[in-house]
Amino acid sequence: MPTYKDEAVILRTHKLGEADRIVTMLSRYNGQIRAVAKGVRRTGSKFGARLEPFMVVEAQFYEGRSLDVVNQVESIGAYGREIIADYRSYTAATAMVETAEKLTGEDSSPQQYLLLVGALRSLANADHDASLILDSYLLRALSIAGWAPNFVDCAHCGEPGPHQAFVMQLGGVVCRECRPAGAAVIDERTGELLGALLSGDWPVADASPESIRAAASGIVSAYSQWHIERGLKSLQHVERK
Repeated sequence: MPTYKDEAVILRTHKLGEADRIVTMLSRYNGQIRAVAKGVRRTGSKFGARLEPFMVVEAQFYEGRSLDVVNQVESIGAYGREIIADYRSYTAATAMVETAEKLTGEDSSPQQYLLLVGALRSLANADHDASLILDSYLLRALSIAGWAPNFVDCAHCGEPGPHQAFVMQLGGVVCRECRPAGAAVIDERTGELLGALLSGDWPVADASPESIRAAASGIVSAYSQWHIERGLKSLQHVERK
């Protein structure tokens, strides 16, 4: 039976039979993998704890007809415990893995894998506010998927900004001439924060006041829901300050 190895983030699991689990993961080089982990629900399982959501592992798989089989697992990043211990981090991480699952498929996506690993590590280490980490992750993940938002120049005609009208269908802010009726309006500070989250300018993001973060989160949430098919169910459970 052919085997292969890859790094992977555990996205979700569900029970199979009395002792097994089906594990859905995002791998570095093989895209999404759904594999059976046999016996991991038994007390004496050697690697059951490593195959929980938000964990990063190096695994060996047997290739199967419909589902591959997990053969060996080594931990690379044990982020689950720290994330689950904090409810805000847990809800943010849940939204992240749902996003990763919906934006990726069987094709290789190293950029999406590395982005998710970095975001989960940042949550586990409490490097920044959990809400900021989530919003930054969502904007970057959508950008990698081909939906990069524009928060400076007009997304329709290219008129240099900054501009204050945001149109999801056009992928960013628009000038007065291109602004349609009913467009959302964002103030300059919210636009600056959105740009900082997209580019990873953490000094600017960390210094932002709560009211600006809330406004930016609303834009990020709406933009994500617009582009991701069937939306993100977990976003409604994300705890914001």
